[in-house]
Amino acid sequence: MQALRCILVVIDPNLPENLALKRARLISSVSQSRLHLLVCDTRQDHSHYLDRLRSELEEQGHVVTTRQDWHENLHETIIAAQQAEGCGLVIKQHVADNPLKRALLTPDDWKLLRYCPCPVLMVKTEAPWTGGKILAAVDVGNADMEHRTLHSSIINHGHEIASLAEGTLHVISAHPSAMLSAADPAFQLKDTIEQRYRNACKQFQVEYDIPDGQLHIEEGPADALIPRVCHQLRAVVTVIGTVARTGFSGALMGNTAEVVLDALESDVLVLKPDDVIDHLEDLVARR
Repeated sequence: MQALRCILVVIDPNLPENLALKRARLISSVSQSRLHLLVCDTRQDHSHYLDRLRSELEEQGHVVTTRQDWHENLHETIIAAQQAEGCGLVIKQHVADNPLKRALLTPDDWKLLRYCPCPVLMVKTEAPWTGGKILAAVDVGNADMEHRTLHSSIINHGHEIASLAEGTLHVISAHPSAMLSAADPAFQLKDTIEQRYRNACKQFQVEYDIPDGQLHIEEGPADALIPRVCHQLRAVVTVIGTVARTGFSGALMGNTAEVVLDALESDVLVLKPDDVIDHLEDLVARR
């Protein structure tokens, strides 16, 4: 995060608090990134509001640009601004849709997570990051190069946030239940499965100095375990990745990040592998 040149901050003037801006100020103060404030609206002029925010931030030492815009829908407006400004991170306050609406329509925040060609930080709480616990979720059961690269990025971002906030990094990986019918004997006993997953974590434990007590290897579905461990730890940020598949329906992502978004009681940083980011940038360029 220290190499960030520009952070896109989605501003909603209708929300009582600018939680996204609060996080952006913290990250910018360390990375010295320019803050690009974006209001997605064409019905009402928010130029005075943006000017006031810019003045306040500039007095605090930040470099700030602003824009009000709209392109057909919310996520396309955000992505257009991200591409135009070369932003390496998008920060947005998450507002959950009601379950009925979510069942009928794909939420805007889910679309942003699917199609944005850079990391997205969804801000959900006003809890301070300082001294807090950061939870990095990895799927070490998938050992292909794409997943290994993504795991490294997740752990590295979690480590950077923990350093930024003077907090503690925890890591979680969910493993499947034991199956006597499994062809590989290592998956026939729970203890051997857990040990296999712990062994897969040894390299980054050593690299990032993560003690065994901060490594959580548990049985069950990731979309249930991640929110539960986040709640138990009272984590302030959860870092999660997604390996999008290219070639059909444009870009489909594994839905764990989407499913846990509303369930998590923390801010959520969602990452993608470099090849997926390249693919999404190509899709945006063709529009």
